[in-house]
Amino acid sequence: MEDPADQGLYAELCYGTLRQFPRLNMILGVLLKNHLKSQDADVRALLLIGLYQLAFMRIPDHAALDQTVEAVSGLGKNWARGLTNAILRNYLRQKDQIDISLEEELAYKTSLPEWLFKEWQAAWPEKLDQIVETANQYPPMCLRVNFQKNTRGGYLNLLAESGIKAQAGSLGDASIRLDQSVAVSALPGFFEGSCSVQDEAAQLCAPLLQLKPGMHVLDACSAPGGKTGHLLETCPDIELLALDNSAKRLNDVQSNLERLGFKSVLQAADAAAIDKWWNKRPFDRILLDAPCSGTGVIRRHPDIKVLRRPTDIDGFRQQQLRLLEGLWPTLAENGLLLYVTCSIMPAENEVQIEQFSERHPEAEVLPVNADWGTSLPLGRQLLPGDQGADGFYFALLKKRRGN
Repeated sequence: MEDPADQGLYAELCYGTLRQFPRLNMILGVLLKNHLKSQDADVRALLLIGLYQLAFMRIPDHAALDQTVEAVSGLGKNWARGLTNAILRNYLRQKDQIDISLEEELAYKTSLPEWLFKEWQAAWPEKLDQIVETANQYPPMCLRVNFQKNTRGGYLNLLAESGIKAQAGSLGDASIRLDQSVAVSALPGFFEGSCSVQDEAAQLCAPLLQLKPGMHVLDACSAPGGKTGHLLETCPDIELLALDNSAKRLNDVQSNLERLGFKSVLQAADAAAIDKWWNKRPFDRILLDAPCSGTGVIRRHPDIKVLRRPTDIDGFRQQQLRLLEGLWPTLAENGLLLYVTCSIMPAENEVQIEQFSERHPEAEVLPVNADWGTSLPLGRQLLPGDQGADGFYFALLKKRRGN
């Protein structure tokens, strides 16, 4: 079995390099005189990892350099050993000059794609510094206590007895924030369902739905099942249907529910294609955790900095619109639909809901009354770093009677 210390190092190298990718990529652009071929993307990745160690880690320079060169050999590309050695040594010699030459470049200063920074600057000028700082931070490990098995105070005591330092979270009655991340195997009763790992922002969904026993409830995009489990922890006596368009990912939902001690109907289906799965029985509550750009959770998924493109936003908007329009007929009169994204892009959030409500006069956007986040004319936005949480958007829609 792999040494846990090695696992931690590999995670740091991968996540850290992704977190600082825009900055590292600019450094490499200065040092690399000739472009590498597309088939040598693996060499480029190792060069970035090597630069990350030299620029951001406390690994001795000689060790970082030697290990990166050896890793290149492991690719079967011995020709790249000399290149890697030269690039990294040149960085050590020139890093002060490189820093001066790039210090005014936006991507270098913020370690964010320039297009994304400018989107945030336009949308959230007063909170820009906070958002950027949070996007480049390491995320805290947060837990959700299963109230069917314990109280938050009781579980905090169990953590203390296990030598795990933690405190009550600032959002949600069930939230706990650990001082340091630990393996889930170290959490008391984790495999018996006493708690789940979930950011505090995500824990706000279930309470907003105002669940009551006997309600017919849909979790429309349920995988991997964190919010599904929380719905049942909040009110075990609901009749819950968990949908996801991936049968494989529904296995994760099933495993999560089994660990927590709950049962639910699970179905693999395209939530928007209601003629394929809906039995015409209206839902009292719908949770639509919509696919989105993920721009509110970059600190947890730094690969977004590398993979996301400006054109992706419209693609997500179309997916969200399709789901909203498709699911709306399945909601009962006076029923509630909670639209949620982990995005901070207005186009995916308030603008989306504004346009939907204009098309559907029977859709009343209720105020989300809370002591967290930013109240918007339609919905509520939690920005990255607000009370230490991730960035999420929430809009609560009620279907008026008689329409």
